[in-house]
Amino acid sequence: MNKDLKQRVIALRKRGKTYAEICSLLKVKIPKGTLSCWCNNVPTPKTYMEKVRKLNALHLIMAREKSVEAAHELRQKQIEEIKVRNNHLLETVKDVDVAKIALAMLYLGEGTKNRKKGSVGFGNSDPKTISLFMEYMRNIYDIDESKFRCTLLCRADQDIKKLEKMWSETTKVPLSQFYKARIDPRTIGKPTKKTDYKGVCVINYFSAKVFAELLEIPKILAGL
Repeated sequence: MNKDLKQRVIALRKRGKTYAEICSLLKVKIPKGTLSCWCNNVPTPKTYMEKVRKLNALHLIMAREKSVEAAHELRQKQIEEIKVRNNHLLETVKDVDVAKIALAMLYLGEGTKNRKKGSVGFGNSDPKTISLFMEYMRNIYDIDESKFRCTLLCRADQDIKKLEKMWSETTKVPLSQFYKARIDPRTIGKPTKKTDYKGVCVINYFSAKVFAELLEIPKILAGL
């Protein structure tokens, strides 16, 4: 039986089959060492090495894809764990003082600090970040909606009216309170590659009092 199996293995090897292909075709699991012994000095077609090279390249691609998929699954698992650990913060931030700290930290990272203008200025390309900023502003302060102004910063090939409508819905600021959109001159003649890029929405709120408070809170927390 083994002699017959060996002859069948050798015949397939001469046809340029790999060890994995031989086992699959014969529907038998043969140790690699045994196959190596049986096929020692068995001639293979000239195309065999090119075939092996292509298979190795394919296996490498597949291994990379599995690695990326595994890393993605791990990240998703970590994100879910983070959400579970920090979900209680949604209740904590309902406290006005806690929310004010969160707003001040947000402003510290993305807000303007020019004291000469004396007004709140906040810009971001992420609608969720802009929406969060506006939510905090409205929940914490006695807001005069007429004091909000918005400016769209975008690329030359983008649909300005469509984007302004989207940002108006995000900020809940009427289009009548939008300044003229500003197009980056460096983008003229250059197509936008990121189709999900919605430009940058800059929020202005004319209140020197709110502006000063947002700048001072981080200093107070830092003991300055």
